[in-house]
Amino acid sequence: MASNLRSRYAFALAALGVCVATFAVESSAYAQAPARVRGTIAAFDGKTLSVKDAAGKAAEVQVGDRTEIVFTKPIALADIKPGDFLGVTSVKRPDGTLTAYEVRRFPKPLNPGHRPFDGRDDQTMTNATVGAMVQSASGRELTLTYEGGAQKIVVPESASVSMLVPGERSQLVPGAAVSLTAAPGADGGVTALRIQVSPK
Repeated sequence: MASNLRSRYAFALAALGVCVATFAVESSAYAQAPARVRGTIAAFDGKTLSVKDAAGKAAEVQVGDRTEIVFTKPIALADIKPGDFLGVTSVKRPDGTLTAYEVRRFPKPLNPGHRPFDGRDDQTMTNATVGAMVQSASGRELTLTYEGGAQKIVVPESASVSMLVPGERSQLVPGAAVSLTAAPGADGGVTALRIQVSPK
């Protein structure tokens, strides 16, 4: 009987150790989750990228050998066809209609779905496949589909339309808009994992 109890006690301790170790790993992974930075390039010296957000707050991010750079190349709305995968940032009107101010064509599906953008109820991000495109009174109307839903979005002439292509460091110039993900580096700084840069 005593041997049985000792065995159960040892098993319980071992299980607790596994749980603690798992929690520690998950907590560490959560702490290392990539951060997102959006703003305008203030300076770049070839290694350190300084980015200012809309409030004027600056952030410094290291650009390493493994940092992926993509460039948003302007295209015409007519270049977008049914079956293309888009990322569309829209303004949500009081009546619920969506009006795009930025349309981006992706080379492959990325995070499909429809969600608030920047934590605001009046802006949305829709990553989805073009099901149809028709002319409406206020511009072209896109029907975007994703698993579990669909959205109709009006694209006015004023909307920015682009596609993502491989970029290079020479495009990281002051005044250019960037959206990047970064993670803590070994030296205690922050290193960019992926930088999306738009024309100045």
